[in-house]
Amino acid sequence: MEAESRIAIESDADVVTARQRARELAHELDLSSTDQTLLATAISEVARNITTYAQRGEVSLRIVRDGNGRAGIEVVASDHGPGIPDIERALQDGYTTGGGLGLGLPGARRLVDDFDIESAPSQGTTVTLVKWARQVPRGIRA
Repeated sequence: MEAESRIAIESDADVVTARQRARELAHELDLSSTDQTLLATAISEVARNITTYAQRGEVSLRIVRDGNGRAGIEVVASDHGPGIPDIERALQDGYTTGGGLGLGLPGARRLVDDFDIESAPSQGTTVTLVKWARQVPRGIRA
């Protein structure tokens, strides 16, 4: 399943679908159950931001590899919603414009290995996450 998987996000059911697809990819890469849960939770946070602020968008998932042979799962959540006027502030714990706890973006950032966000008012938002598979030294695998 090396191909990219795209999930339209318009409802909570779509968020669940994105989480399930990510878990399937994570299983292929032998990510630990803990890392699978961290990734699924990060996807929930960024995908729910789509339904809350933009109403619709997309989450794409794919396996990526770095120059050292390490594999991971890249998640790109994008929308054409109102955008984020102050990204630095939006990444602070407790800051919210939607009535939640303000833990979504900063929480997602803590749950993954790589995090990038691009946004501008009236232009939408794109959040890119990567969770890398932990390399197990030879001879350690049970």
